[in-house]
Amino acid sequence: MTAKEVFKIALTLVAIYVAGGLILAVVYAKTSPIMYHNAQAEKERAVRKLIPEADHIRALGDWSVHEKRAEYYVAYQGDRVIGYIIRSFGKGYSSYIDTLIAVNPDFTVREIDILGHAETPGLGDEIETEAFRRQFVGKGARSLNVVTTETTEEIQAISGATISSRAVAEDAVRSGVEFLIQAIKAQDETQTSVRKGDDEKGQRVLDGEMQ
Repeated sequence: MTAKEVFKIALTLVAIYVAGGLILAVVYAKTSPIMYHNAQAEKERAVRKLIPEADHIRALGDWSVHEKRAEYYVAYQGDRVIGYIIRSFGKGYSSYIDTLIAVNPDFTVREIDILGHAETPGLGDEIETEAFRRQFVGKGARSLNVVTTETTEEIQAISGATISSRAVAEDAVRSGVEFLIQAIKAQDETQTSVRKGDDEKGQRVLDGEMQ
């Protein structure tokens, strides 16, 4: 094979590579917005499903757990806060378990939903079952501990999947609830401070007018 033939083959391969890259770029540019829109719509449906009676649900901010960014929300019925929702992650046996948690205004768990994971089929994937998830309802952060014996006060581990059970209860859910408590408390204190400052400012103006 001559040098000219080698050059032609190399040039053809480069052309194919460039053309393939351009095709992939065009396909990605067209499908990426659609994929993003679908992902957002799916996330909104999952959030709303946890507190379906809410008139509107507003994003409050985000937080970091296991170096992953996750959002948290407040749910209203009219002007009344009826709960909060937070997304969290727990480090399981073979994956990070993507979890959505809804709590009541007193921060007891209302419901949880498992959005995604790659735990062992037939063992760790039992975290998706209603029987496991139902244990969380009504429990506060202090009760989100996993035990291997029968219990109604805490969370009973799935047989053969204690790591996955702990990842959900103690890592994802408890961490999320504890963060919410601190975040909402800080927000309330900030709002109270702002209102107090406004009241004091108004009082100074009134005092000045009366002098």
